Amino acid sequence: MDGQIDISAIRWDERGLVPVIVQDAVSKEVLTLAYMNETALKKTIETGETWFWSRSRQSLWHKGETSGHTQRVVSLQWDCDRDALLVKVIPNGPACHTGAVSCFRPVDPSGDQPTTDRFDILNRLESLITRREAERPEGSYTTYLFEKGLDKILKKVGEEAAEVIIAAKNESHEELRYETADLLFHLLVLLRHAKLPLDDVLAELRGRYADQKE
Repeated sequence: MDGQIDISAIRWDERGLVPVIVQDAVSKEVLTLAYMNETALKKTIETGETWFWSRSRQSLWHKGETSGHTQRVVSLQWDCDRDALLVKVIPNGPACHTGAVSCFRPVDPSGDQPTTDRFDILNRLESLITRREAERPEGSYTTYLFEKGLDKILKKVGEEAAEVIIAAKNESHEELRYETADLLFHLLVLLRHAKLPLDDVLAELRGRYADQKE
């Protein structure tokens, strides 16, 4: 677990609690907002899995104790005022009690908000793949890939890469566009299986070409 937290320096509220934002360490999706007291934080640090304080039940609880949907802690951070925590985790299943990967929902369920970010679709697709891995909806092609495992995912990446080559040789923009989209999708599935964030790949590119003149 990365990050050292000085428990004595945390600014607990009048109930002895601190709000905790839980974030998927790979996809960067915010999973939930929960609370910890001192005991929950100590157990989180000791066990490497998230523990919280339930305000409704007034009791300590280990995330995933009954559902199996535990959260392995990757890092702990606090904000500038030391009155809120950010916990990055590798989730073993959905974070929400409803079975959804995240407790948060879009304000516009259609997801058709205009965007000026040309790569926004990659963020949304990475988030969707994350949900598919956690929720495993029946009949989903992405579910099928994750259940078949690494060899199947690698086979599909290889097949789609070959299709891109063929499309390029055919000099067909329509075919190349279609096959490249398939390849990108399967690469994102592979990254999720490997728990390698797309951000790390982008950082690698930035590191390679940061000094290159346009």
